[in-house]
Amino acid sequence: MDKRNLLLISNSTMRGEAYLGWCKDMIADFCKRHNVKKVLFIPYAGVSLAPNGLTKSYDAYEAKVAAVYKEFGVKLTSVHHKALPINAVYDTDCVAVGGGNTFHLVRELQRTGLMQAIRQRAFDGMPYMGWSAGSNVAGPTLCTTNDMPIVMPASFDCMGIVPFQINPHYTDSFDPKHGGETRDDRLKEYIMVNPKATVAAIREATALLIEDGKLSLIGKPNKMKVFKTKLENTKEYGLKDDINFLLKA
Repeated sequence: MDKRNLLLISNSTMRGEAYLGWCKDMIADFCKRHNVKKVLFIPYAGVSLAPNGLTKSYDAYEAKVAAVYKEFGVKLTSVHHKALPINAVYDTDCVAVGGGNTFHLVRELQRTGLMQAIRQRAFDGMPYMGWSAGSNVAGPTLCTTNDMPIVMPASFDCMGIVPFQINPHYTDSFDPKHGGETRDDRLKEYIMVNPKATVAAIREATALLIEDGKLSLIGKPNKMKVFKTKLENTKEYGLKDDINFLLKA
């Protein structure tokens, strides 16, 4: 039986809205359905939220996210306060992984042993939610992130709690003044050299939800694009489409 309960959000911010504003109700409903009262927050992607070093950056990130969760009665505490981070994963109702730089996030998850601990608990049914980098690391590798490699993790391997790659913040918009590759170009490059991979590219204001062994696209009516080895099979899917084939990717 598939025990996974995952909420994988593309983005935390929308122009003109408060932080996590567009998806706050989505997060609150997810927490309510799974009786989440206590969340362990992973802030390691947040390397530029405060000017005086990573510790204060993590403090600022925690405060920003905790204020949102408090609105619907959930207590959120950051793992960077914990002397034994792995133990904290086994003493929480849920793990939430914030966005930022995916390379830094992966390095710290690997260094602390949290990558495997979170993976195990997620497969055992612990609710997991992430946004941006926090969604990217739910896949097999970080290779479809949009971020710069500001640090070198031990490997590109991630949690693999879903069998497909995720590209958050996906856009197929094209600026005629820009002479470089489009997002589609870069994702197709990945597929060409990783022919067994499948990439779910999720647009802003959408999320992937896994509950009761079923995968769905939720949020605002923006379509998701799926990239497969045979590029002619690249296809878009809407909120009402069946995307459960991705769980067999």
